[in-house]
Amino acid sequence: MRNRETVEGVLFALPYLLVFSVFLLYPLLKGLYMSLFDWNAIYPSQSEFIFLENYVRMMNDPLFWNALWNTVYFVVLTVPPLVVLGLALALGVNRRVKGRRFLRMVFFSPYVLTVAVVALIWIELYAPSYGVFNYYIAQLGIEPPNWLNSATFGMPAVAIATVWWTVGFNFVILLSARQGIPERLYEAARLDGAHGWRAFKDITLPQIKPALLFVTVVQFIASFQIFGQVFIMTGGGPGDATETIVMYLYKAAFNQHEFGYAAAVGYFLFVVLIAVSLANYKLAGDSA
Repeated sequence: MRNRETVEGVLFALPYLLVFSVFLLYPLLKGLYMSLFDWNAIYPSQSEFIFLENYVRMMNDPLFWNALWNTVYFVVLTVPPLVVLGLALALGVNRRVKGRRFLRMVFFSPYVLTVAVVALIWIELYAPSYGVFNYYIAQLGIEPPNWLNSATFGMPAVAIATVWWTVGFNFVILLSARQGIPERLYEAARLDGAHGWRAFKDITLPQIKPALLFVTVVQFIASFQIFGQVFIMTGGGPGDATETIVMYLYKAAFNQHEFGYAAAVGYFLFVVLIAVSLANYKLAGDSA
């Protein structure tokens, strides 16, 4: 009987295992293999085995470290606002206010747009001569910046557009988590004199902690892989002021045709994301 259940379980899992192997496991192992070669994309059999030279080159490349710093800067600019703002919107809409359904639609609707549409919208908003932001800044008597062509404002400008675009995802997840909290907990807290901040700290936060951890990890992974917005809005410029790690990988592979080196950069990114995700879950477990 047990053997039959095992066979049935394997058969049910087999379609997923096949898809996982073809589209995830094989590319993962192939990328690791490629990173050890000076890979020849046209004639792979002529690729030269160089072992860890791609990784050594990566560690000694100032452009790599610049791209990594830009990526970390973008993560710092986006992840905290995305989590905090998503939580604030969720708690606000959860209250009994008029137009709650309309507000939910408004807050989530940008998330359904594609990255190209979002980038083009914000390029227009940031336009130096006719953009909305520069128009109102000029009305205050302040010289408006050239947002997307500025080494100072380029990355914050992309971060603002990203927060506007993706905060709806966090909003929906956290709103669902908040609505899953039994109201009897708040009723009991009110009887004990716990209102406002105290109820939020003692009831809401502990109850939605798994959802908060989830959106934090997801947003960190997404922000660390930022590419589309930067590619369309700034092209990594001015200079390399907004070039991120994925854009650096993209240029190495498709502009310079160094696919082995690009694979090494990709594996570095993969290891960083795994390490940070595990660290987040460990910290969350320790604080539980």
